[in-house]
This record gives sequence, structure tokens and C-alpha cells, in this order.
Amino acid sequence: MLTIFLRHDESKTLDEINAHLKQTGFDRNFPPAGVEVVSWYVMMGVGQVVTLRFPPDRLREVNLAIEHGAWGAFRTEFYPTYDYLPVWQQQRQQQK
Repeated sequence: MLTIFLRHDESKTLDEINAHLKQTGFDRNFPPAGVEVVSWYVMMGVGQVVTLRFPPDRLREVNLAIEHGAWGAFRTEFYPTYDYLPVWQQQRQQQK
């Protein structure tokens, strides 16, 4: 999985950001077909946080979708991610 921070460019208004995303086709092209959106949150004062699940060989495609669509509206940060919840639940069960 990959978690992406889409940090708002605070030098732009929300209308300007949305116009940029529309112009670049971000809404149509992100995420690429077949890439699963695990979560997508708005963090007030930060921007948006998206977690995707996809095979590693699709990483370049995901990166290009961000570069071609989101750059200019957001500053981006990428974090490799994995689902810890099942591990945590198993550990809690073993402690009982």
C-alpha cells in the first residue's frame, strides 16, 4: 500500500485548486484503473490523505498520475504503508 499526503498549496484558493485539478484531468485519471482506494480523508489545515493498494509494479503509473494531475495544486508526500490492524488484533487476543 501507499499513503499519499496531498498538502494544499495555501497560495491558492480552493476554487483555483479545483480548477487546476479539472484542467489536468486529475479527477478522471487518479487513481489509475485497477488501483484500489483504501481510504481518502480530508485533514483540515493539511489537505488530503489517500491510501492506495496496488501491486508494486504499478508504482510508476501511480506516481505519474500524481505528477501529471496533482502537482501545481498540492505538495505531495509518499509513505509505504501496510495494514497493522490484523497484527494488533492478534496480539490483543493473545494477551487475554
